[in-house]
Amino acid sequence: MARILIVDDSPSQLLGIQRIVEKLGHQILTATDGAAGVETARAELPDLVLMDVVMPNLNGFQATRTLARDETTRHIPVILVTTKDQDTDRMWGMRQGAKAYITKPFSEDELSEVLERVFAGQP
Repeated sequence: MARILIVDDSPSQLLGIQRIVEKLGHQILTATDGAAGVETARAELPDLVLMDVVMPNLNGFQATRTLARDETTRHIPVILVTTKDQDTDRMWGMRQGAKAYITKPFSEDELSEVLERVFAGQP
């Protein structure tokens, strides 16, 4: 069982992702914007972060870049989970340090597969 931080400013999206991740047997931490997500990741050192992109204060690309460049959090894999489905968004997200990119809406199976790949160290 992993400790997974979910960062999303939409209460309904946060709850939906939380339900799936808990069903998969993981513990949950949450944050409702990028800045709070970075703070929580630094304080709690989760095993993985599921990061939305379009959020106030610090967007998911900025938050991912901050975590990837920080000595304390650079080991934590970040999966971007977003409605932004353009190839340029995906490439930019990976350049910021994300280990995977999944677009909303997604199925429980899709998220489970991406989590397994990232935990196994596969792209």
